[in-house]
Amino acid sequence: MLDFSNGAAYVNEQFVPIAEAKISILDWGFLHSDATYDVAHVWKGKFFRLDDHIDRFVSGIDKLHMSIRHKRGDLRSILIDCVKKSGLQDAYVEMICTRGMPKPGSRDPRECTNRFFAFAIPFVWIANPEKQKKGLHLIVSRLQRIPPESVDPAVKNYHWLDMVMGLFEAYDRGGETAVVVDVQGNLIEGPGFNIFAVKDRTITTPARGVLEGITRRTAIEIATDHGYEVIQHNLAADDARTADEVFATSTAGGIMPITKIDGRTISSGIPGSVTQELQKRYWRLHEDPHYTFNVDYD
Repeated sequence: MLDFSNGAAYVNEQFVPIAEAKISILDWGFLHSDATYDVAHVWKGKFFRLDDHIDRFVSGIDKLHMSIRHKRGDLRSILIDCVKKSGLQDAYVEMICTRGMPKPGSRDPRECTNRFFAFAIPFVWIANPEKQKKGLHLIVSRLQRIPPESVDPAVKNYHWLDMVMGLFEAYDRGGETAVVVDVQGNLIEGPGFNIFAVKDRTITTPARGVLEGITRRTAIEIATDHGYEVIQHNLAADDARTADEVFATSTAGGIMPITKIDGRTISSGIPGSVTQELQKRYWRLHEDPHYTFNVDYD
């Protein structure tokens, strides 16, 4: 009897326990970080905005000149089955397409057979609910994000070394996480999250060089629907440091308050009223059938 209690994966056209999921060491997804992926989540037995994640994943595959045999409906079914087999009520659900391997001796990406993988594991947090009560301490990294002229940030990818090194910089400087910048020093994004700054009833988020996250989209929609002006534009580090509130958005935690930047307290030093309002509305959407559907575990 296979044990899927720690998670389930879809590898080589079959479902296996997460501990048995493997990728070839020769796959260019491993050797070259030549891959795209997307992460959806299940909360209290409901998928949230799954079709939006699948749409972005399929778009990324197309932009990278990849192809897989699975259609959108197949992808949906595979991800649902990963969750059903695991039995997880709160899950982090990832789908991946790698370049795969070319013929022996070839370095031509056109000769690669692209590979599809998927898995569901227990929900992953950037900042868990306890941490969110006090807010995160963010460090503005000195490191620049890979420019969009080099790698399209709209294609979700594993090119994270700039952000990983930013994390180590944050730890060395007493912070908990980091945001990398562009060549002008404007804030871009952090490892797995987008960033927003609130001033009065105006909310600003970086527009260029960022992954347009599904949670970012959800936050923009909620804020706009409830009368806030949302500006997608450059966000200078000093504008974030002097904002009324700052928050991050990610599938791995939703809308998360940031209460300190570079050791400097933001406003009162506690999660602000706008952030808290958006948080509550975000989690309420997890009960809205327009955004969610129940996983039939039976």
